[in-house]
Amino acid sequence: MELCHAVLNLPFSAPPLDHWTLLNGVRCVTADMPDAPLTCLDLWCRAGSASEQPGEEGMAHFLEHMVFKGSQSLAAGAFDEAIEALGGSSNAATGFDDVHFHVLTPPDRAREALDLLLELVLLPSLDLDGFNTERGVVLEEIAQYADQPNEQVVQLLLSKGCEQHPYGRPILGTPRSLKAMTPEAMRAFHKRQYRGSNCCLAVAGPASAELRSALGSSALAGLLDASCPASPSTPLNVRPGRQCFAVDRLESARLLMLWEAPQAQDQGGVMAADLATTLLGEGRRSRLVNRLREELQIVESVSMDLSVLEQGSLITLEVICPDEHLDAVEEEVNLQLRAMTRELVSDQELKRGQQLVSNGLRYGLESTGQVSGLSASQTLWGRQQDLLYPLSFLPPWTAERLRSELFPRLQPEQAFVLTAQAKTENG
Repeated sequence: MELCHAVLNLPFSAPPLDHWTLLNGVRCVTADMPDAPLTCLDLWCRAGSASEQPGEEGMAHFLEHMVFKGSQSLAAGAFDEAIEALGGSSNAATGFDDVHFHVLTPPDRAREALDLLLELVLLPSLDLDGFNTERGVVLEEIAQYADQPNEQVVQLLLSKGCEQHPYGRPILGTPRSLKAMTPEAMRAFHKRQYRGSNCCLAVAGPASAELRSALGSSALAGLLDASCPASPSTPLNVRPGRQCFAVDRLESARLLMLWEAPQAQDQGGVMAADLATTLLGEGRRSRLVNRLREELQIVESVSMDLSVLEQGSLITLEVICPDEHLDAVEEEVNLQLRAMTRELVSDQELKRGQQLVSNGLRYGLESTGQVSGLSASQTLWGRQQDLLYPLSFLPPWTAERLRSELFPRLQPEQAFVLTAQAKTENG
């Protein structure tokens, strides 16, 4: 365990965090990075696609688009022009659990950028002309997504494996749901979700007492609190099963497997799942990559990923191979997975996996944007902690514990399995 101890005690520390909460429940967190050339302001809200009610499918992502169409005092495009005039940039993203809007700006212009960001996100105009125009943009985005065979296969895996759970729905929504939306319905969604306890603002960069003081009288402080803060209320349940699909224009065959993993709040379980996916599918020396690509040479690629989510995380395995090798690939994957329940991983494998997991977290804290994103996400969902704290859950996962407790849950019979091949003329 010497190397594992060293991994967790490398001469690198995460930026110190300061947490506080406004009177209306808005969570705030600052990360002091005195040498950073830019400050990142990152506003997160529990308003991802999992917050949508029936008939609102795609609303969270559509609203993200509409926010940039202007606010009560900012015309369409004015926000971007103002941020660029400050020497900054902006972006946004919608996920299953949350949505966030961030601005990068020189530290001495952060106060101005804060007012612009809050005006844009908290007071969107949602006018009808802009609504209809942007709906067309989102519909085109959906069409482009549907025209990508690789994306279709992944969405099929989620929709079949997660059944009726929100994580199985496309974040973009569907053409039918988008066409039925109205500005009034979007205003209701915004009013319901963008409330005090559902919001978190993170600031990463050189410390600014002025910026912190400004938050107490900002538009954030004027939000109504949520009477019942949004929370993970629909536990994920991945349905084991198997389906085969023929997909237009799919270049190579696919084997995909989906497993349920612990909720984000179970940090020990999440770190174990991260370690398992690393041992199995990260790098040439991982079990599946080494066996399928390096030794047998029957695949084009192997990827195994962990998506950490609040209602239950997801582990996905995707193997791309020639059609004629698909059956052999699945058989070998199953053999390797079952072997993990009988054999202990070697000390060398375990140390390599721990190192990669540790490096992944540490290297994800190099910029103000990365730090603000992680600190906001953790704080929003009630994990007010040092950014490297999850690494403390790595050492207890010994080879024996992995064999007896974790790998039995990563077996073929626990997975939803999907195979996909290109549609033929007769198919």
